[in-house]
Amino acid sequence: MGIIAWILIGLLAGAIAKMLMPGKDPGGIIITMLIGIAGGLLGGWLGKVIFGVDSIDGFFSLSTWVAAIVGSMILLLLYRLVTGNNGRSHRHA
Repeated sequence: MGIIAWILIGLLAGAIAKMLMPGKDPGGIIITMLIGIAGGLLGGWLGKVIFGVDSIDGFFSLSTWVAAIVGSMILLLLYRLVTGNNGRSHRHA
């Protein structure tokens, strides 16, 4: 697949991951899109390393989308842990 296809998959996977993991993220839509693109690449790599499968069979392959969404969810969770934002509002005195 080409880089344009990975960007499209990543953008959509990031949006799906955000829907599956609701909560307020400090970065907004731009950070979510970047996390989605990186998550798509991470998911493809993890699928190959852990399960020994080529998870990037094509744009319309279910394994490609599952890998991209799982990778995006992992990165979104890590982003929330690093930034200390777990969906709750913080009040400062």
